[in-house]
Amino acid sequence: MTQTERPLDVVILAAGQGTRMKSKLPKVLHRVAGRPMVAWAVRAAQALGARRIVVVTGHGAEQVEAALGQPGVSFARQDQQLGTGHAFLVGADALGESGDADILVLYGDTPLLRPETLRALLDDHRAHAAAFTILTGELPDATGYGRIIRGASGNVERIVEEKAATPQERAVREFNSGVYVMDSRAPALARRITNDNPAGEYYLTDLLALYRAEGALVRAFKLQDPDEVMGANDRAGLAEAEAILRRRINAGHLRAGVTMTDPQTVWIEDTVHLGRDVTLEPGVILRGETRIADGVTVGAYSVVTDSVLEEGAVVKAHSVLEGAQVGPGSDVGPFARLRPGTVLEGGVHIGNFVETKAARLGPGVKAGHLAYLGDVEVGAETNVGAGTIVANFDGVNKHRSTVGAGVFIGSNSTLIAPRVVGDAAFIAAGSAVHEDVPEGAMAVARGKQRNVEGWSRRYWGGMREKVAQKLPWLAGWLERQG
Repeated sequence: MTQTERPLDVVILAAGQGTRMKSKLPKVLHRVAGRPMVAWAVRAAQALGARRIVVVTGHGAEQVEAALGQPGVSFARQDQQLGTGHAFLVGADALGESGDADILVLYGDTPLLRPETLRALLDDHRAHAAAFTILTGELPDATGYGRIIRGASGNVERIVEEKAATPQERAVREFNSGVYVMDSRAPALARRITNDNPAGEYYLTDLLALYRAEGALVRAFKLQDPDEVMGANDRAGLAEAEAILRRRINAGHLRAGVTMTDPQTVWIEDTVHLGRDVTLEPGVILRGETRIADGVTVGAYSVVTDSVLEEGAVVKAHSVLEGAQVGPGSDVGPFARLRPGTVLEGGVHIGNFVETKAARLGPGVKAGHLAYLGDVEVGAETNVGAGTIVANFDGVNKHRSTVGAGVFIGSNSTLIAPRVVGDAAFIAAGSAVHEDVPEGAMAVARGKQRNVEGWSRRYWGGMREKVAQKLPWLAGWLERQG
């Protein structure tokens, strides 16, 4: 088997507590661009075609394992955090016999590391028949990192931790990222690592000396962008990682034919899929499993989560969609809210201050303003007047209603669920409909109007002095009434 044909096993170290996050949530489960940090490492390993992936868990193990549970990913628990060398051995034991596989070590808190970078690292390792290859970077000030010390020939001789470095070594700009590719000897060599250091921990960096002692080739592969191995150790680091990923994601969509009028203010999670000729106005937030087809426009400051927007749909400014499906050519908003279970078929109009929940609206339905449509199915071409409410909740249970096609619902009407309104029916404005409405009928359900003559003169006449101070036109009218 050639170098390039060797299988790859991946160990992801994700056992740390992450105290600097000051959170009950395990550090590696804090989300960046829509995914837990550790999920980015898993996806990178999968992109490399890894044969086996083992995630080493510790703090919050049950939560981490539940979040990542999927085929091809297994777990090993590090019950005591005794250092990276010990964590690697826990993962290597879970891998079992590696044969001649290469082993890649990644971390659960470095979400910025690109699969392309790891592929280049792996290719370099194999092209040079190296035994141990370190992914390194270079910074003007590498404070906080272990330094890469090279010999006169340029080969890597050792890694010096900052606390143990001399002033000359601290001036070195090349740093150790902690990401390594190793040959199949790594587990056996790692068992020889000792904890003879002030922290009493087993350091994976000690593998370098063990490989060199065997005369094996140790290499360093320097990445171009040191941000890729930036760890998110606290909330500030998390925010920085989010900003970098957001720029990457937006740049990818721009290259793919999406228009963003102000990319710096648009937030798109990595799980979102966008078609071509999509237009995103300033302040748009797209989350979760959202799917947006070609030619869709999402207006300023709208938030779309786990929703499907079909071709040519328009979402106007300040609208909020969650778990909704918007059919082709439909328009929503401004200031509309579509809650989970909403399905708008083609050409539906949802105007300002309309809220829907578990509602299916047929082709051409119009609800222009100020309506609540919950737990209802509405047939094609029905018009929903302003102020219409489907009263679906009795205090304990939700009830569904059905409104047929071609229905005209007058303004300020209430449908008291469960109701059935037949096709082509009319509901008179101001009605509180508490019985089913037959097809083609008109329902009128409102109190009889009574006009009380002379009421205004008697009412306002009892407070003429205040009316004169505050309502001059009305005061004049009262004078004219005598």
